[in-house]
Amino acid sequence: MDKLTGNTSSKNTQELIIEGAGCASCVGKIEMALNQINGVDSAEMNFALRTVTISGDVESTVLIKAIETIGYNASSANDISDDDLLDEKELADEKYYTSLMRQVWIALGLGVPLMIYSVFGGPMTVETSLERGVWLFIGILCAAIMYFAGKHFYIGAWKSFINHNANMDTLIAIGTGTAWVYSMVVVLFPMALPEMARHVYFEATAMIIGLINLGLALEVKARGRTSEAIKRLIGLQAKTARVVRDEKEIDIAIEQVLLNDIVRVRPGEKIPVDGVVTQGRTSIDESMLTGEPMPVEKVEEDEIVAGTLNKTGSILFKATRVGKDTALAQIINMVKRAQNSKPPIGRLADIISAYFVPVVMIIAIVSALVWLNFGPEPTLAFAVISATTVLIIACPCALGLATPMSVMVGVGKAAEAGVLIRNGEALQTASKITAMILDKTGTITEGAPKVTDFIISDEQYTEAYILTVAASIESGSEHPLAQAIVDSAIEKGIEPKSVNEFQAITGHGVEAQLNGQKILFGNQKLMLKNDVVLNDFVNKAQKLADEAKTPMYLAIDNKLAAIIAVSDPIKKDSTDAIKRLQANGIRVIMLTGDNSATANAVAKKVGITEVFAEVLPEEKSNKVAELQAQGEIVGMTGDGINDAPALALANVGFAIGTGTDVAIESADITLMRGSLHGLADAIAVSKATLRNIKQNLFGAFIYNIAGVPFAAGLLYPFFGLMLNPVIAGAAMAFSSLTVVSNANRLRFFKPKEH
Repeated sequence: MDKLTGNTSSKNTQELIIEGAGCASCVGKIEMALNQINGVDSAEMNFALRTVTISGDVESTVLIKAIETIGYNASSANDISDDDLLDEKELADEKYYTSLMRQVWIALGLGVPLMIYSVFGGPMTVETSLERGVWLFIGILCAAIMYFAGKHFYIGAWKSFINHNANMDTLIAIGTGTAWVYSMVVVLFPMALPEMARHVYFEATAMIIGLINLGLALEVKARGRTSEAIKRLIGLQAKTARVVRDEKEIDIAIEQVLLNDIVRVRPGEKIPVDGVVTQGRTSIDESMLTGEPMPVEKVEEDEIVAGTLNKTGSILFKATRVGKDTALAQIINMVKRAQNSKPPIGRLADIISAYFVPVVMIIAIVSALVWLNFGPEPTLAFAVISATTVLIIACPCALGLATPMSVMVGVGKAAEAGVLIRNGEALQTASKITAMILDKTGTITEGAPKVTDFIISDEQYTEAYILTVAASIESGSEHPLAQAIVDSAIEKGIEPKSVNEFQAITGHGVEAQLNGQKILFGNQKLMLKNDVVLNDFVNKAQKLADEAKTPMYLAIDNKLAAIIAVSDPIKKDSTDAIKRLQANGIRVIMLTGDNSATANAVAKKVGITEVFAEVLPEEKSNKVAELQAQGEIVGMTGDGINDAPALALANVGFAIGTGTDVAIESADITLMRGSLHGLADAIAVSKATLRNIKQNLFGAFIYNIAGVPFAAGLLYPFFGLMLNPVIAGAAMAFSSLTVVSNANRLRFFKPKEH
């Protein structure tokens, strides 16, 4: 894993923490207010986290003022570290949870006894002076509960009213307020109402406030679990680093590490910042970032990444990226951005929510008027009950949570598997991919040519001697195949020797003198040109070529000594990963600039039937466009600069994280561990997340749409039943909890490997 991420977007982004947002309709109002500000490119609110991310060059004070103008409070999260922000959020959530639970006990302390009294036949009417006095006391007590346990609803409703808005607080405030006011009219002026209408609903007001607060409290508790992936990533960051300064090793805070500092890491310690090993040898566990279980050997000049775990040796390394520039910091930022973004399906919920509250208020008014004009006696009591129940049951809390909760868990789950999803749209589109284009070099294959075969023609030569001669003659060449031979020799402890009269022969190979002998190393044309007899070694070379290997002939004094084959090895799990994609009905296509023979040989090995070889970079993007024109939803996977145009044009671009920064920046999804299993994992997580969002949206929509008619009194003409406002309050509160719990099921999702 040489490179994980490139630089994040240069566009200025800010994050604000929002207070007072109660439901899905708040999301649309906040985003609309921010998007109207000059200089704001986009504003996306995550209702589940109560945060909003703004892209654009605007002062945070201007953004905060705009939010306060429409009745909400906001504070900037930009100057707070991820760790501190998470701690602050957890502390705030804990404080909010404790406050809500206190309000629950206060409200239910009155509501539950009254409800039990009512269920067991206690009269909830005002007939005598004694009853009037008792209910007046209870009414005052209920008003105190409305203040101490429910004032946030009424304050929120008032702020919305003066800003010409309506939200969840509006519905709750009007619903509970109507029930209380009606009950107080019954208590204070019983003779002004028909005898059948002298019924009080203080228990409904107290119970609704208590139950909705209970739902909010349980939602806060469950919501905390959805950000576990971010917590885990932040937890990977080391708190301190041991740096070498003035020839002394000192421990300093991670924030104080500077570029080019020399840092010491001992066995068992986390790598504090990104860097390059300058001294020592070790193995590093990178599984927490890449999902790859096997430790990776690191020697001098190898790159290491912050957050990974040093297993065995003590090393010194030079810091190359610190602070928010480290790969881990960028990964955390990318995951947070993706969790805050909305897939297209989520925007549908926002649009509906914006109109939902006003529509519900109209339905409540119409329902009340119908009962007043056409209902049985006492018509006023029935009108109050139906209007209150409609207002309470229709609160769109669950609707607002449906998408962001699933996205947060899904993106986090993907990050745990070493898959970085850049935005919500990519998360949704990945589930629909019908064709996957794979680059060959560095994607299906390792991307680093290696010596694979020695076929020696004369018993007098050993493999070590042949490699010594080949490495000596190739040590002056910059060709990738030459480098593979030199690297192979160095790995085996063979030191290349000096050669004389070195000559590169274009299109053929190289020629030189070593120890007084003439050495030829190259292709068949070079051998034939120098009258080297090949005999059946031509067939052996062809067999190697059929296996996607490049055979090179080595002749000493014009006599064939050996064939050395070099190839770019296929990654050990590429075949299985491609089978997983094909098993999901995805059309897999190889697109490469390499020659046809090699491309077809590799394709045959991994089970790909569609191959396009010798393709120029600009032709790769043309192929993507061609497939899209055929109606395919195209995924493109690559790791090189030449893949960037195709990655950008594809419906979803997948970059191999071990590839170039340009490719990673052009992609929608980055596979950090460089395995194609990451592709199948990303698609599996995408499908699971989208399925979860649809379940949540279906539940929230059905609940609200189905609940409203019953709340309005649909059952009464047929069965004589009216839905109690208390039941509506309980159902509304627990609908949010149901959505959050369903989203949290994603945390246990594991992509199946075939």
